[in-house]
Amino acid sequence: MTVGARRAALRTRLRRFARREWGPLLTTVGTALSKRGARAVPMTLTAVGLTALAQIAQNQPWGYRPVMDLGAVRAEDPLGAALLRTPLSLFVPALDLPVWGALAQILLVFGVAEICLGRWRTLAIAYVATLAGTLYARVGVALGPGAFLGLPASDAEIVDTGPSAAVVGLALVVCSRYRARWTAGALLVALVGECLLKDNLAGREHLAAASAVLVLLAVLEWRRRGGLRPRAR
Repeated sequence: MTVGARRAALRTRLRRFARREWGPLLTTVGTALSKRGARAVPMTLTAVGLTALAQIAQNQPWGYRPVMDLGAVRAEDPLGAALLRTPLSLFVPALDLPVWGALAQILLVFGVAEICLGRWRTLAIAYVATLAGTLYARVGVALGPGAFLGLPASDAEIVDTGPSAAVVGLALVVCSRYRARWTAGALLVALVGECLLKDNLAGREHLAAASAVLVLLAVLEWRRRGGLRPRAR
């Protein structure tokens, strides 16, 4: 086989892989956007606007404290206050990261999820993933750095905001729904690599969010297959 023939065969295999891995997903998203445009993702656009507004406010002398009081979560906070702030914390960009990253994540991943999963299911999964990361931080700090999955006491003071945990959870659910197994696998490998290369609170929380969503998907699949069926007598 000539070099040109091998290249052509490789391109053919890559196209087939792309159609198999992302074809159904891209068809669903493309059809929704072509038919409805921005009306297909009203929740996503609202979330982008809310995140931009929070970014502007928290960088102003008059807005920093209100944004922190409403949406900043720390492991040292009382549990009740943390739970109340967790939903809004998705839309408060981390101060040490560029805001365009958070906006792009919400626009892309939340938008795809809203089209593929529906508005309320998207919000529910985003909350579950974010809550898993938030609760893990509290447990990890309580365990201490010497324990398995433990965290140093200083992590209790870190302000925990942003959509990244929700993005991880939503991406895994969408991949599961559309059988994009290689993409889901690559995402999980990237999350593990993130922790190995830079072991910090954010990376640990991303893994906690992924773990919670994987458990949720396993339970839903188990129920779909019948769960605990009564034994025949």
